[in-house]
Amino acid sequence: MVEVMIEVEVVYAAEDRQVLMSVAVPAGTTVRAALLKSGIGDVFAELDLAECPVGIFGKVIGDSDTRAVQSGDRIEIYRPLLADPKEVRRLRAAKAAEAKARNQ
Repeated sequence: MVEVMIEVEVVYAAEDRQVLMSVAVPAGTTVRAALLKSGIGDVFAELDLAECPVGIFGKVIGDSDTRAVQSGDRIEIYRPLLADPKEVRRLRAAKAAEAKARNQ
């Protein structure tokens, strides 16, 4: 019996470059297995594909070792945030309020 292959994309953006690659995997392949098959770990040696957070089309996947990919999925590998977005907004608002108070 012939194994049905599906196409998925794997994407990762480092600070200095980004890569989007297509990979053909057998139907029923898990997200983590598709990542390993893509070879993106060879392109970005700093990636720990066993532990890195991943998602599909912007939605984080809880357990990538059991979630099967579907044809056309875009698997995204996430980097840790350098700064908390809420804290950045709070600091920016405080700075704007301070500047406004000085100008009055």
